[in-house]
Amino acid sequence: MNLTNTQLFRGLKETEITSLLDCLSAAERSFQKGETILSEGSITENIGIVLSGMAVISCNDIWGNASILGNAAPGSVFAEVYACVPGQPMLVTVSAADNTSVLFMNVGRILTACTNACPFHTRLIRNLLTVCAHKSLQLSQRILHTSSKSIRGRLMSYFSECAKRAGSNSFLIPYNRQQLADYLNVDRSTMCNELSKMQKDGIIEYERNRILLKV
Repeated sequence: MNLTNTQLFRGLKETEITSLLDCLSAAERSFQKGETILSEGSITENIGIVLSGMAVISCNDIWGNASILGNAAPGSVFAEVYACVPGQPMLVTVSAADNTSVLFMNVGRILTACTNACPFHTRLIRNLLTVCAHKSLQLSQRILHTSSKSIRGRLMSYFSECAKRAGSNSFLIPYNRQQLADYLNVDRSTMCNELSKMQKDGIIEYERNRILLKV
């Protein structure tokens, strides 16, 4: 993972990033598929950036029903909001959807100017603010996708966003069927039936995670 291509380190040179990582007490950890990275109720002072693999952010009710709020692909940041609020227990669980490598950084060191007075430290703080704003937009998008009363409406809302982001009517989604159902807050079997109906109606074509909108 080239950190210069990530949103958090955007505008920084490799030499500047290397210096910052030392300042931020950065540490890399690896997680196996299905392993919990951060659990609900835990307290963290670190933000994580995915280097490889995929992390899924979910929320579970007391009956064990999961609702997926989003995912973190390579280069994406997670837990930044909780790390920025001292003592705030996490309301979500972050788990590895694949074998995943994560770089953890202490948020206190990010928000406090280092003793070396790095001229690029301020840029990092601005980037972190942008990351937080982007996450807020992602949650707003999920609210929009789940506002429809019909499963087809929720699927089309999500697929429309994916197509716009990809700049093409053909795109890959980051979720398997169960994860997609959890993200849209619908029953998996009913959703799969609806996908089949949409394909028969000539609205979409799909093969595994590849979706084609017929417009």
